[in-house]
Amino acid sequence: MATPTDPRLGLVAGEASGDLLASLLLQALQSRWPGLTSAGIGGPRMQALGFQAWWPSHKLSIFGYWDALKNIRELLSIRRQLGDRLIQERPSAFVGVDAPDFNFGLEQRLREAGIKTVHFVCPSIWAWRAERVHTIQRSADHVLCLFPFEPELLQRHGIEATYVGHPLADKIPMEPPREAARQQLDLPADATVVALLPGSRRSELHYIFPPVLDAARRMLAERPGLRLVVPVAPGQRELAEALVRAHGHGLPLTLLDGQAHEALAACDLTLVASGTATLEAALFKRPMVIAYKLHWFNAWRMKGKALLPWVGLPNVLARETLVPECLQDDCTGERIAREGLAWLDDAPRRERLRERFIQIHETLRCNTAQRAGDAIAKILGA
Repeated sequence: MATPTDPRLGLVAGEASGDLLASLLLQALQSRWPGLTSAGIGGPRMQALGFQAWWPSHKLSIFGYWDALKNIRELLSIRRQLGDRLIQERPSAFVGVDAPDFNFGLEQRLREAGIKTVHFVCPSIWAWRAERVHTIQRSADHVLCLFPFEPELLQRHGIEATYVGHPLADKIPMEPPREAARQQLDLPADATVVALLPGSRRSELHYIFPPVLDAARRMLAERPGLRLVVPVAPGQRELAEALVRAHGHGLPLTLLDGQAHEALAACDLTLVASGTATLEAALFKRPMVIAYKLHWFNAWRMKGKALLPWVGLPNVLARETLVPECLQDDCTGERIAREGLAWLDDAPRRERLRERFIQIHETLRCNTAQRAGDAIAKILGA
């Protein structure tokens, strides 16, 4: 078994956002423990740091009950094989990064086998599915929370938790490098740039990319000089290109391999799927229109479970509607385009939004990597 002075971690991070969060955590832990090793499920950012990916993170890039049902046999097989291997190798601790539907079952099994478990990113029990707190009780020895109001909520239920801030708030500069990003992406300094971020999961692309492309077409009709960039998540290039051929033929799109941060730094506006990308857009101080659409079965299952009137993280953190949300039946090209053009036509509104985003950024910036490393070191007894 690895020792706290030279720890070995099991890690599972699903999709692009989890890969980013886990890579930032790994950087901090490697600074503390240069000999640290890690293995499990992860993406290219983690692998660039020496992480051993037994399976790639895009294997977990699904969303909702319907998509989970279609992939349930493969997911359960992966989780069983991963659990068997981790129990055999006995890492110093296991860290599940988001992906709660996959990770909590794995964490519970590992915890029962005597392996310490940490869950990084508190599920949104403050927004919907409050009953999930009981699953957390069974699964996680400790939860690392991104938002300041979460530890108290968990501690009411006897769950150990630490507020660590959000690593993206440390990584993303307070003043985004707009000009440098445009040079890197070969975009004119004086162009109006719209970044399309329709999600990193296959199901998100299927449901959200077509209306976003329709919105882009409508906006171009009003503003013919718009430049459009689309960061494509790892493993999704083929699907993105197919959807562009079917729904965006003739649009002057630039598909990027990743580079979401460069696109957000360079853009004037983003049309973005609900999720971590909305927080990234806020930290880049960019006006946005949030779009989200699910398979009808998933939407029906989730109906009535929401505890807050918002789904976008900027609105949740502000406790008010800072940016428009076009959800389900309202996720149409017409509605998204109308909201996007409204941002481009109102400079004072954009400046007010920028000031609010600066406040959010300052709240979340608290050296997440150091705090998370301290919490994991305490768990390891180091």
